[in-house]
Amino acid sequence: MPPRSSPTERQRRLGAELRKMRLAAGMTTEFAAGLLEVPRTNVPNMESGRSGLSVERVRTLSGNYGCEDKALVDALAAMAMARGKGWWEAYRGALPEGLLDIAELEWHATRLSTLQTVHLPGLLHLSEYARAVFTAVLPPLPASDIELRVAHRLERRRVLDRPDPVRYAGYVHEAALRMQFGGRRATREQLRHLCAMSEQENIELRVLPVQAGAFPGAGHAVLYAEGPVPQLDTVQLDSAHGPVFSHAEGELVKYRAHFAWMETHALSTAQSRDFIHGIAHEL
Repeated sequence: MPPRSSPTERQRRLGAELRKMRLAAGMTTEFAAGLLEVPRTNVPNMESGRSGLSVERVRTLSGNYGCEDKALVDALAAMAMARGKGWWEAYRGALPEGLLDIAELEWHATRLSTLQTVHLPGLLHLSEYARAVFTAVLPPLPASDIELRVAHRLERRRVLDRPDPVRYAGYVHEAALRMQFGGRRATREQLRHLCAMSEQENIELRVLPVQAGAFPGAGHAVLYAEGPVPQLDTVQLDSAHGPVFSHAEGELVKYRAHFAWMETHALSTAQSRDFIHGIAHEL
């Protein structure tokens, strides 16, 4: 396995939460360094995710910062314990690290919600549809890179099929259903696959039809990953330069409201399945 060139998003998040806790307690980096018996310069590296944090250090710091939220401390300790053990590590050095961070985020989430306005949900892609999405990238990707991305995307589905599958709610705008990535046949098969996957107990797939009009978050794809405690929720947005991750409280509040709006205005699961079947029949 190739060595990491930079901390993962999950490692950065763990460090950021401990830094937030330290600042809330009014403690200095010198205080933290003294607790751990390390040079003061080690603390910024830990808080940025560049240096590893053991479970013992997480509990020592949080205890001395006066954190009384046991659920949060336990969740942070679990983050330290699970470092670098996921299936996505096999792709490190071969794919952009942001793609691996998405897979790791999904794997450790307690619930996932997505909003798609152009592409269909990545967790539910078939290989031909995924290949068409990656082939449309500019500048063009080498064929070998496209196949690696397709393989990685298909493996992400593990989170839905494992013995303890994550709960997933996918909101899809009608426009995404009608985009023909890979042509009519590939799109038709992909739509039928969406309907089949939506029969799984842990998967909820709902459509926002064009007639619903304007909606919050239009214009970009959104992934909202719920953590073991609300403080560890994360929002991931797509951009031309790669995935963007945010866990600022204001952003979390905003996107929780976005998905609450979707839950109220989207078609029901049964109506959505019929709607998708109708578009597939047109193809």
